Amino acid sequence: MIDQVTSVLYGELKLPCSVEAAKAFNDLEFKIQEAVNKGYEGVTSLSSQALFLWMGKIVYGVLYHDLLLEKARLQKQDKAFSLSPRLKERLGLFHLMLQSLVSPVTFKGLQPWSISVVRLKYSKDIFNYRDDPVNLIFSLGMNGFGLIACLRDSGLVKQTQKDILDKINNAVLHPVQFEELCARFFYSNYLLHYQPKYNIEQNDAGITIETLPVAADAGKPLFGKWDDAMFAQVLAAHWRPWGFTKKDIITVPNDPISFLKNDYTQEFIAPDSIHLPY
Repeated sequence: MIDQVTSVLYGELKLPCSVEAAKAFNDLEFKIQEAVNKGYEGVTSLSSQALFLWMGKIVYGVLYHDLLLEKARLQKQDKAFSLSPRLKERLGLFHLMLQSLVSPVTFKGLQPWSISVVRLKYSKDIFNYRDDPVNLIFSLGMNGFGLIACLRDSGLVKQTQKDILDKINNAVLHPVQFEELCARFFYSNYLLHYQPKYNIEQNDAGITIETLPVAADAGKPLFGKWDDAMFAQVLAAHWRPWGFTKKDIITVPNDPISFLKNDYTQEFIAPDSIHLPY
């Protein structure tokens, strides 16, 4: 968890909710379980909204327990716990989107999230989970598939990675390639300046959440400037299982090394040509 000390099993992550919500999530979990057991084909058969709700529940639940830990830590110091207004707004809107599981909440316009699923070659029984609850990012690799999501970016991060996703196409990635793709998603989300804007309407039929078209503010781009040294640091964290350090990944003035595309031709690197453990 966030304190780097507490460890919680997935089955122990409980959230307070209504009986109706508990049943709806149990039904969703069963649907996801069936799909995950089938691997890539099963996961890609799910709607992006079903994946969003499942991943959203996990990230929201992890964040809930992280905040409980932080609240308890501050209480020991006789300090008050509070969230910034910006974080309150972000999590409030995210919570509203999760209500679509049990309430008449519908989405209109752009999808509020970026979700990508790729084929992935893993050793048996590998379960590779990573998240950033504050920034609402999720990744999971197992059973022949890799899943990456930025849960509230209006699809912008996936757009920035379209070139490499197109090159990957239907290839079965080596795990080191999947981790590089995850690092690109996580770092791009970090650079995102854009605050999603929504038009929320409520009537007798329910609530409609319309994601408004994306436009950069005057003089401020949607994303901050890509810093190769910073990206190398992010990539080193993802490549730790193979022993790569930041110094291995980047040497000034060269670009960071890549297992996804050739530095000279920019062509996709065939997974079978990578001789690293998986």
